[in-house]
Amino acid sequence: MTLATSLCVVGAGSVGCYIGGRLAAHGNSVGFIGRQSMADALAQHGLHLSDLHGQHWRVAASAIRFSTDLSAAADADLILVTTKSAATADIARGLAAIARPGAVLISLQNGLRNAQTLAAALPQHIVLSGMVPYNIAHAGNGRFHQGSSGELAVSAHAALAPWRALFADAGMPLRPRRDMLAVLWAKLLMNLNNPINALSGLPLKAELQQRNYRRCLAMAQREALALLALDGIQPAKLTPLPATWLPGALSTPDWLFRALGNRMLAIDPLARSSMWDDLERGRPTEVDWINGEVTTLAERHHRPAPVNAKLIDLIRAAESGGKRNWSGAELLTALSTASAATPATSNP
Repeated sequence: MTLATSLCVVGAGSVGCYIGGRLAAHGNSVGFIGRQSMADALAQHGLHLSDLHGQHWRVAASAIRFSTDLSAAADADLILVTTKSAATADIARGLAAIARPGAVLISLQNGLRNAQTLAAALPQHIVLSGMVPYNIAHAGNGRFHQGSSGELAVSAHAALAPWRALFADAGMPLRPRRDMLAVLWAKLLMNLNNPINALSGLPLKAELQQRNYRRCLAMAQREALALLALDGIQPAKLTPLPATWLPGALSTPDWLFRALGNRMLAIDPLARSSMWDDLERGRPTEVDWINGEVTTLAERHHRPAPVNAKLIDLIRAAESGGKRNWSGAELLTALSTASAATPATSNP
């Protein structure tokens, strides 16, 4: 199915190129806005997309509309915002000046509050929260690979009606949700693995096959879940197991987790976290919008969050050239030491 109206991807990195590319590969009018380096790569190689199920899609370079200027989104009916969270405020101000009346915006970003930031700058527009559950790896030369499973989720709204068939036709159905805060927290609980994966230096599947790394993730998740309980937030169920069961499942012996993990989430053997990719490319990570959300929640409740705080510190050190390629035992010791050194509560 092809619509006469157009959509634009703002922030054409890994997620933006993959989702926009899948839509373009099915004949839809898609504009991409991103860095000059990406423009040059796609002009030379086009888009080559693949997923963990062995499917492939291509978009010829001649068919790609790419701009480095935000004004290219001025005529779009649907704007998918896929920038890093640190850029959201600037993008919001820019879009407020050029987005046409009636345009719908969907934030497909990590973190919890990007849609709120966009909506504050664009009060006359419909701004929806979205969630991308899967990992996208950028292999260079216009190649993007979906390395894990899941379905796109977005805030339920009547404005989605003209677009749902388009996404479904491209094999990426939009699942409307009325509990997006719970969905975003559930995704964030999974993303607490991003710094662990980045510090391990391993592909996601290899990392998660080692119990010590999983125990690190379980510690970070338990910390977050305890804080969410204080807010009365029950994370949505995005895997066959409820979110509150995940730390226990992660802590099981390797042989048992292999059976559980295959049911919970399909992961390509080569997939890595976006945080690992950021470190490899010398870019700032999104750790403040992932683990930082846990420490922010802890501060609001005057509680400590030593595990997530330590992961933030280790990632910031890695961003500055510090230690990477931690073994599971080393990382578990560092997090356990930080946790043991922190009182259970703190005073206002």
